[in-house]
Amino acid sequence: MTSRSYREAIRMGMADAMREDDKVVLMGEDLRGGRGGTNPDPTVEAFGGVFGVTLGLWTEFGDDRVIDTPITESAILGMAAGAAATGLRPVAELMFMDFFGVAYDMVYNQAAKFRYMFGGKATTPLVVRGIIGAGVGAAAQHSNSPYQIFTSTPGVKVVAPSNPYDARGLLLESIRDDDPVIFCEHKAIYDVKGEVPDEPYTIPLGVANYTRQGSDVTIVALSNLVNAANRVADKLAAEGISVEVVDPRTTSPLDEEGILESVASTGRLVVADESAARCGFGHDVVALAATQAFDSLKAPVQLVTPPHTPVPFSPVLEKEWVPSDARIGDAVRKVLGA
Repeated sequence: MTSRSYREAIRMGMADAMREDDKVVLMGEDLRGGRGGTNPDPTVEAFGGVFGVTLGLWTEFGDDRVIDTPITESAILGMAAGAAATGLRPVAELMFMDFFGVAYDMVYNQAAKFRYMFGGKATTPLVVRGIIGAGVGAAAQHSNSPYQIFTSTPGVKVVAPSNPYDARGLLLESIRDDDPVIFCEHKAIYDVKGEVPDEPYTIPLGVANYTRQGSDVTIVALSNLVNAANRVADKLAAEGISVEVVDPRTTSPLDEEGILESVASTGRLVVADESAARCGFGHDVVALAATQAFDSLKAPVQLVTPPHTPVPFSPVLEKEWVPSDARIGDAVRKVLGA
């Protein structure tokens, strides 16, 4: 095991897949970072994307497999969907996931439906990588977490890892998958480090992870909010409150059994979700508990989300917008008080 950042783990997951299968190709804006960046030598790799995630991959795999594209999301996803249908395993980067609306027809109306429209004879092994998340001052058009929209699309799988270990294993599994996968990377945790094995490994999609064990309250959270939930659980443990944290890791497929098992054991549920205040992933989990674990609940479920507004640019307002440790902790105390 070696301590590696979330950014490094994602890069390793792509490299793992590219080394094991020469049909894996990367495509997107600035994956190499331009022809040497400010260096006039065309053999020099530049910054490797806006957050440096793909740095070094062009040097190892070359132009044919690490493809810098124009700034045109529709072309990126159109090329990727076509490449997947013809036998390649493309990993397409949208940069900020906020831009999916420019090109979502390629996923929603095409890639997601190929297997169904062609009687199971067509597969679409396509991964769409994109950056999600607020909290770093990126403003309204670069800070959303729209994984709930992808989750609502039949035929698409959705992954949102919360830590470096999961990021590498889930990404390799996603690239190996024969269906379209939306892979959501939270920008606020690119520099967060954790123990990652030196050798390739996979984590199956649709299997939740219990990041804290507890008996009083269950918190279900996703992506960066898992880390917030873990901090809350650790703080409340010092007060004698036992909190269990469930990280679904994937929203589609969703490990319903893993979530329900925890709710049945604690009898209380808090859901923390950054996606949306209306029709979000958190509401999906709340509905699951209400319809399939109602008899186990000892108190009304608490849902912690942002307000129903675009993400503010003001640092003060953005801090209030993002579901905080304090709000999650207050929700835990509220279900215990009930």
